[in-house]
Amino acid sequence: MFYYTYVLEGILGNRHRLYVGFCRNLKIRLKRHRRGDIKTTKEFDKIKLVYYEACLNKTDAIRRERQLKTGFGRGYLQRRLASYFSSGIS
Repeated sequence: MFYYTYVLEGILGNRHRLYVGFCRNLKIRLKRHRRGDIKTTKEFDKIKLVYYEACLNKTDAIRRERQLKTGFGRGYLQRRLASYFSSGIS
């Protein structure tokens, strides 16, 4: 079984924010975010899964989540998702 580190784009009006998290079951976690069950993302009108990575254990997934939440990690995500952001899809 995999653990996932994931990135969501939360949209509220013109405001877009990235949210980084980890979980064991990505489909269920995404449903919970979209239902408004998760306190940190329930304010958003729309939530999109824009990136995820699979890890073989929980420790690696947590470590990667923490890494992506740093300045370096945010820069990595901006570069990794540059085509997505420039395409106007969001």
